[in-house]
Amino acid sequence: MANSNPARMDHREYYEHDDDDSEDEEPRNHHIPRLSPSRKFNGTAAQVVDRYGFIGGKQFTNPEDEHRIPPEILRKRELKWLDMMENWEKWMSKRFKKVKDRCRKGIPSSIRPKAWQYLCGSKFMLDHNRGKYDHYLSLPGDPKCLDDIKKDLDRQFPQHEMFKNKDGYGQEDLFFVLKAYSIHKPEEGYCQAQAPLAALLLMHMPAEQAFWCLVSICEKYLPGYYSPGLEAVQLDGEVLYGLIRKMSPSIHKLLKTQRVEPMSVIY
Repeated sequence: MANSNPARMDHREYYEHDDDDSEDEEPRNHHIPRLSPSRKFNGTAAQVVDRYGFIGGKQFTNPEDEHRIPPEILRKRELKWLDMMENWEKWMSKRFKKVKDRCRKGIPSSIRPKAWQYLCGSKFMLDHNRGKYDHYLSLPGDPKCLDDIKKDLDRQFPQHEMFKNKDGYGQEDLFFVLKAYSIHKPEEGYCQAQAPLAALLLMHMPAEQAFWCLVSICEKYLPGYYSPGLEAVQLDGEVLYGLIRKMSPSIHKLLKTQRVEPMSVIY
């Protein structure tokens, strides 16, 4: 999250540079010192949570090597994204290339949860389905799906502060989101591959918003991925395997020698 308040910035400065994003490029080799990943108190090691919520371990980024964007540049980017989301239809219909360019440059962390909802279309779904998520949670659901979901809860990001505790708020919200999805799409029910995606969304937004993001992603971008036969996954695996065979015969030969199948490649 950015430490600045975008509303305090002079809007004239933003609009003067709105059509030119080149001026907000961050200088090279800019570092902001942060606490080291592990410290000792009274001779005992203390767990430190990184800025993404993960507890120690190899995934922790060394603060001394981490490249950070200066706050003043983050403020400019935040304002640009706030303006886009206030006029989303106009930007998507008339200035889509600029939206795409700003996505590739990097969405500020303070804007990211809201931006994801606009980009994937879940904001529209939520606005037109108020109360539906709570209704799903009030239903009993499929006992088999619920049992399978419970078995997988503590397997999702166990080194993340949200999901480390059994029956903690992270695992509870994850259960609710996956239960609601299994009721929303009874023909798909629950698939293990849904859980990491739902957990990742919950790291950035409340449960109801995460649910509609999951619905939008599955319906628009991953249709058929969670069907009982995983037909779409198998098809994409075959396509990927074919591309490897065409573009890199040596790698394809190695995969064949090691008996790595298309489904193994895509996972």
